[in-house]
Amino acid sequence: MFYKYDIKNNGIEDVLYLYLSLNYEFSRELVLNSNDDDLARRTKNFIRNNNINYKGKKAYLVIDGIVVKTLDISEESNPIEILKDSLYYSNEHFLVTLKQNDNSIIELPLKEYLLGVLATNSVLGLDIEVLKAICIMYRTYAFYKMAKDKYIDVYNDFAVYKPISYYKLVWTIDYDDTYSLLEDAIKDTDCLFLTYDNKYILPFIHYSNTGKTFFNRDYEYLSGVKSLWDLASPYYIDIKEYKYDILSNILKINVNRDSNFNIIDVDSRDYVKKLSIDDTVFSGEEFKNLLGLKSMNINIIINNDNVVIISKGYGNGYGLSLYGANELAKNGCNFSNIIKYYFPKVKINKYIKELS
Repeated sequence: MFYKYDIKNNGIEDVLYLYLSLNYEFSRELVLNSNDDDLARRTKNFIRNNNINYKGKKAYLVIDGIVVKTLDISEESNPIEILKDSLYYSNEHFLVTLKQNDNSIIELPLKEYLLGVLATNSVLGLDIEVLKAICIMYRTYAFYKMAKDKYIDVYNDFAVYKPISYYKLVWTIDYDDTYSLLEDAIKDTDCLFLTYDNKYILPFIHYSNTGKTFFNRDYEYLSGVKSLWDLASPYYIDIKEYKYDILSNILKINVNRDSNFNIIDVDSRDYVKKLSIDDTVFSGEEFKNLLGLKSMNINIIINNDNVVIISKGYGNGYGLSLYGANELAKNGCNFSNIIKYYFPKVKINKYIKELS
């Protein structure tokens, strides 16, 4: 990455100089296509991996003898903005109202809600820093929904809730350790939440993508960023094969080798929005849900005796990738680095109780 480094004192502080050459294609790619947060992350990794004894906050990138960029590599490069409020927003004091499918209402502390949501919407084995990042996102969702609607549906598009006690039977041996890990993530991020333009954001999270996340003009805080780790994800490719009789039974239509499959509409992500089989039209979401596909970035292969559907990625590709975030954590990134990588436009905020 860097062919040499040097630590110099400018009369005020020590500064780390990192040297690259544009003769190397990787150097051009690194500087031209990486944002400052990504470069700062890579620099911290370089310092750590090479056991460089540098505790300063500033690094200069030098290309062919010219300083081209100054990076803030301090641990506080992603500051948390403090907001005072008359309400208690802590894990123990903030109450969440849940509406169940039968329209009955239950009320519980935010901590219990977050335990259930984290358990239901993540996977075992995530780094604690990833759990902290998505905990902040789900806490933000709780604040948003309680402010807007005064309740949260147990089943929704962002954060399905099941009580943490449900997982005693699901996790068995791993239950106590996982519970403790989730509890630590909730405690360590108490009162933290995310905003864009002074408004709560929605928790766009997916398991894995096709090497990048996607911009969405309806949600300006969704930035398209590279997530090349996902190309190595076990979720990158998923292949499903269906015999014609099985497919007919699932879709409730007659499907055979002569059926005409037609992709009618795709969006900017190459995700199918609408397709037809003969005279029956399906929305992409409907088709995905019926067949249990990981995403609607799909290719369909018609064979004599079956249909093969190849999907890429797992989820909608918006916001934070759990797989990519876990790789960032393995490389030394904390929860704020992870959030700012996938959501570079958002602010990390913290509510504190305003003293009367």
